[in-house]
Amino acid sequence: MATPQGRAPTPVPDHVPPELVRSIGMLISPQFLADPYDFFPRLHEENPPLFYDVNPAMGNSWITIKHDLAFKVLRDSAHVTTETAGIFPRDPDNYFSLIPQELNPPDHRKYRNILDPFLSPKAVLELEKDIRMLANDLIDKVIDKGECEFTNDFARPLPVTVFLRFMGLPLEMTDTFVKWVVALIAFAERDKAVQIMAEIEAYLLSVIEEKRANPDEAAISRIVHGRIDGQPLKERDIYGFVFFLFIAGIDTVYAALNNTWVWLARNPDRRREMIADPGNIDNQAEELLRVFGVTFSGRVVTQDFELGGVTLKKGDKFMSLLPSCNYDPDVWDNPREVRFDRQRKPILTFTGGIHACMGGHLARLEYRIALQEWLRRIPEFSIKPGEQITYSPSGVIGPDRVPLVW
Repeated sequence: MATPQGRAPTPVPDHVPPELVRSIGMLISPQFLADPYDFFPRLHEENPPLFYDVNPAMGNSWITIKHDLAFKVLRDSAHVTTETAGIFPRDPDNYFSLIPQELNPPDHRKYRNILDPFLSPKAVLELEKDIRMLANDLIDKVIDKGECEFTNDFARPLPVTVFLRFMGLPLEMTDTFVKWVVALIAFAERDKAVQIMAEIEAYLLSVIEEKRANPDEAAISRIVHGRIDGQPLKERDIYGFVFFLFIAGIDTVYAALNNTWVWLARNPDRRREMIADPGNIDNQAEELLRVFGVTFSGRVVTQDFELGGVTLKKGDKFMSLLPSCNYDPDVWDNPREVRFDRQRKPILTFTGGIHACMGGHLARLEYRIALQEWLRRIPEFSIKPGEQITYSPSGVIGPDRVPLVW
């Protein structure tokens, strides 16, 4: 993803009403970088439900912060598309789609069907024992030290290890994989992004060939040997599917864990409230996932239509700002408040509609187990004195480091 340096501002289209033009500084403003989870709910106090944002880092786009408008667009394949909405630089002469994210019905469902049976609620529950064992192994390594850097010691290795096992990728390359993905989603200069994309492609293509020759039960092999309408997948479609999962699976859960543990460390009374009510873990996890959404959902308008009283034109870019949608005061009373007795309503942390996150059930299980095992074994902890929690511009929102002591 290219940075804005040296790029001329993109003009606002003539059809955009001037009173709806904003520049909220998403990802780059001091207000956002100081505390994204103050920034997201504050947007409801300062902006209309749908507005046109001028942003040199992310590009100009319509943005909605309302839950109902986001849900409407997430379910709409007649007026918007995910195709060409991706952020990664790709060679037009050797192009690949991010599969299934950039596919619309009916093709989207056909590709999802290759892996969905292995990511269903029933299927992921079979992983619970192994995930719980892994969580405790990671805690074993730090518990007697009285401190840790939570990101590197727990938040990242827990979901990333589970993901790499699911994909059939080697655990010993974890650091390389994380370095690639973090750099790619963190506004690398275009030349650097192209280089990283080339390194990832060379590696993943070698894995694809290895799985072709030596099939196994993991996800990459199932994609390589999968069929759509009885036919093998095309080579660039295989790569686009594997690449998308690789990018999507490395970074999101650990960002959510990082955000959550900062809150837990700063709110000991609420942490103890959770520990005292272990039977409410599902509601606790869902509420914290609502409050600490980490990503967004982009579309491109394919034909003119009206949304929330505003006309969007073909070619316009559109983004559902999912973390802000989770703070919609018309859906959740006093949405800034973390409440574990809320009536369950659909959160948009894992998007929704047609392109809902494939790994959402697995992510929820990992998140719940992380809460249970950490709070059981290390119930008292805080941010290390003298340390500051900082954020950097990234397509996945989470603190750079979370140094803890206990």
